[in-house]
Amino acid sequence: MYWIGYDIGSSSIKAALVNEHDGSAVDIVQFPEKEMSIISKKTGWAEQDPEVWWQNLCAATQKLLSENNVEKTSVKGIGISYQMHGLVIVDKENNPLRPSIIWCDSRAVETGGKLFQSVGEEKCVDHLLNSPGNFTLSKLKWVKDNEPSTYKKIHKFMLPGDYIALRLSGQCITTPSGLSEGIMWDFKKNQLAAWLLENAGVDPSLVPEIRPSFSEQGTVSKKGALESGLPKGIPIMHRAGDQPNNALALNVMEPGQVAATGGTSGVVYAISGQQSTTEHTRINSFAHTNHSIEKPRIGKLLCINGTGIQYSWIKNEMSPNLSYNEMNQQAESIPIGSNGLCVLPFGNGAERMLENRGKGSHILHLNFNIHKAAHIYRAALEGIAFSFVYGMGILKNDGVNITSIKAGNDNLFRSRVFSKTIATLTQSQIDIVETTGAIGAARAAAFAYGDFKNIEEATSSDTVQQAYEPDHSANEYQDAYQVWKQALKEYMD
Repeated sequence: MYWIGYDIGSSSIKAALVNEHDGSAVDIVQFPEKEMSIISKKTGWAEQDPEVWWQNLCAATQKLLSENNVEKTSVKGIGISYQMHGLVIVDKENNPLRPSIIWCDSRAVETGGKLFQSVGEEKCVDHLLNSPGNFTLSKLKWVKDNEPSTYKKIHKFMLPGDYIALRLSGQCITTPSGLSEGIMWDFKKNQLAAWLLENAGVDPSLVPEIRPSFSEQGTVSKKGALESGLPKGIPIMHRAGDQPNNALALNVMEPGQVAATGGTSGVVYAISGQQSTTEHTRINSFAHTNHSIEKPRIGKLLCINGTGIQYSWIKNEMSPNLSYNEMNQQAESIPIGSNGLCVLPFGNGAERMLENRGKGSHILHLNFNIHKAAHIYRAALEGIAFSFVYGMGILKNDGVNITSIKAGNDNLFRSRVFSKTIATLTQSQIDIVETTGAIGAARAAAFAYGDFKNIEEATSSDTVQQAYEPDHSANEYQDAYQVWKQALKEYMD
């Protein structure tokens, strides 16, 4: 028997098949092969049709089963990971009333700011661990204020993963973790922040039924089975946003553990046992998948916009004929500190950890007589790594005592320069593990069902592909980091 995990991204839908006995991954597929389109009717807007997610999920499911010669009756149940912070609204027939306003849409920034002022900073930080910001509730409030005729037809509003579960089961259900990522969970009272919804003029009855992240969240209906190719009656046992789920996939579940990703943007997701924050303007705090009032597990999320996109830009514009691996090898030939060359990688919009400042990427101290392309490669990797280390300092200020760092095998963490720099400056080993959010979602569902005692057992078939330990040349790394921090200080002034 098998479990299927889905990862509902904004570019594609991934589906993973996982063995019930040991949690080993059998296969993973994605659909479509080309990225799904994002609708942008105005600057700063980003929408997708939820029906497209569903159609691609059905196609991915059928592809996964057929390519592995697996009968649908061998599927035991489902777990779901999804793009965070999005908004889907449906009518009484559970049909979407408009395209989903997805995670990268910024139209509700002003709306969230007004909510923050109306409720008060102290109450928001004390109860929500965040400001309403540009998150799901603020997006719903934007619909209420700007599309009142549509708002009046709403039966339920939900997150992207909730909508996929709705299409599978016919039931409107959400989770505390999901509500916290939409900034609607009262951590102090351990319940829906109905007072915040009422302040926004939103009826709390529009919120779906709430069930724990690890629990049965509906079963596949006759209609869901017919369209998806799954068997009728199997349970949906887990759902979580992509970053909490990525941490789960890496078995990052306890205080001090960190899950890091280094794609187009960079994310550091650290687990804390403290249900409080002093850095709410620079990081976000969410209920991790295993959070409870008795044992708080708060996922503190730091996002850095300008990371892999900078290295990609350098490759495409300067070295289109080189692979990333070749660039990484050339970077290793350059001394620590890149002979004084310094790169600030913040060229992908305003950075939250820099208090929403962003003046573009800067290349500093370039000397035409000394520096070559390989220096730029190393300085870029060091600059991105320094931004991760700087962000981890913010997490430490917020009470996170980092004990371990795990990452998937993505482009940046394949670089020895990048990973060694972070490991040395944080004095933490970095373990690189080959896994995905879809695999993690399947394993989490199996755990919730009772096939595994804990997430550690569910992920035991994973192996550490590469471990980066702190370098002995710590002083050289520190010297280079201090030069970078001074450049950052001048950038911020």
